[in-house]
Amino acid sequence: MLDSLQSLLEQTGPRLQLRWLNGEPEQGSPLRRPERARSRESLIGSLNCIHPNCLQVIGRAEQRYLQALGRTAFEETLEQLFAEQPAAILFADGLEPHPAFFAFAAEHDTPLLGSSLGDEELINHLRYFLTHALAERQTLHGVFIEVLGMGVLLIGDPAVGKSELALDLITRGHRLIADDAPRFARIAPETIEGTCPETLRDFLEVRGLGILNIRAMFGEGAVQRSKTLNLIIDLQPLDQQQIAGLDRLTGSLSATDVLGVAIPTITMPVAPGRNLAILVEAAVRHQILRIRGYDAGVDFIDRQARAIRLDRPDPPGPGSRP
Repeated sequence: MLDSLQSLLEQTGPRLQLRWLNGEPEQGSPLRRPERARSRESLIGSLNCIHPNCLQVIGRAEQRYLQALGRTAFEETLEQLFAEQPAAILFADGLEPHPAFFAFAAEHDTPLLGSSLGDEELINHLRYFLTHALAERQTLHGVFIEVLGMGVLLIGDPAVGKSELALDLITRGHRLIADDAPRFARIAPETIEGTCPETLRDFLEVRGLGILNIRAMFGEGAVQRSKTLNLIIDLQPLDQQQIAGLDRLTGSLSATDVLGVAIPTITMPVAPGRNLAILVEAAVRHQILRIRGYDAGVDFIDRQARAIRLDRPDPPGPGSRP
């Protein structure tokens, strides 16, 4: 879990050559304060006093700018920089901070970090790492599986057949990501990524069979570590009257809010004799066509409208010949 600068250095320090410049704080230094957790503050970026970053990076260009300032302007800039209470100030390219940085850092209790990597390389690595590590997360009950390259979450009441359906899909060449408690993180404005808790990875519980190790049974190609959530299929045991009430043109397509992102959702009736694995594959193929801009229901309606127009041509106008 990434919740402090100390854990950040433990996980990325050796690879990114990060080190403490003014000593490691005795207590954990939070990466983002609770009041800023949902703010628009950028996680990391080059020195910016107008829109401060959580981690302010100073490279050679920023150092030259600071050195060119007069004494008063330099001190005012540092005062503004530290007043925003960044989680840390990071010096790239092996730069040594001006002595004034150490004085301000001690006054504001701000850690200073250093790295021999260039500022652009450092920002790119840490932005990717922090975006994933600090993303909003939510755990949903269901089976998360990759079908035809799309991440599909199977949900429904207990004992409705989610695990049995997932097992059927796995035998048809699709891949398990997580059973029971997949974890989802919003890694981009419209992107939700699903993963599996470490303790549950590779396992699938099937009633009557117990816990199955899908990797051991079907091989490496039957499991996947993570996938973008593209579609939710809600398995519901509907009676004939409820099934008859479904829209026969558009089906039961709706949307489910997951971490602020609307995920397409299909309610799939569960009834004896229905081959759910084939239906899930068909639902995924249908959703792929929707993403590409094609909707079979709309196409069918347009085709019927054209047929009606051809069968019943417009009457001749007032001045037309008989």
